[in-house]
Amino acid sequence: MKKLIYTLLIIIALTNNSFSAGTVSDSSDSSPSYKKAYNLIKSAKKYEKKGKIDKAQKKYKKAQKLLLKSNVEKPLQADTLNYLGFTTRKLGDYEKGEGFYLQGLKIKPDHKGINEYLGELYVVTSRMDKAKERLEVLKSCKCEEYNQLKEIIEGKTKSKY
Repeated sequence: MKKLIYTLLIIIALTNNSFSAGTVSDSSDSSPSYKKAYNLIKSAKKYEKKGKIDKAQKKYKKAQKLLLKSNVEKPLQADTLNYLGFTTRKLGDYEKGEGFYLQGLKIKPDHKGINEYLGELYVVTSRMDKAKERLEVLKSCKCEEYNQLKEIIEGKTKSKY
């Protein structure tokens, strides 16, 4: 019995290669373009945290192009649509970003990353009721995405008063 549990834990650890609000894996679900875009997004987020917005924007643009290519290579993958929405939103096109997120939710309504990032988009575009709907979807997941969106919503609500 111990061997079985140990084996299952190893399998879970090897297949659970996650990155906040999305994943990249070696499975056939992700294309080489997706994997490159994922790494660019990771890098862009670091630049953004350091206040190097121009460098971050360049990385987001490159990632977006790769994600569009990935969406042609392997259409309608929820993770690809999540990051298409994310990069598009980061580049300032909220309407198109929202479209990618909504398309991804049609495929996977409980996608943690899409629900978090779509909620963030709703906060930025002053649609707090919709942001709270996304938070409600994440409520039962007990995940980082729920906590991050909750902080953003609470921060925006407090800053209004």
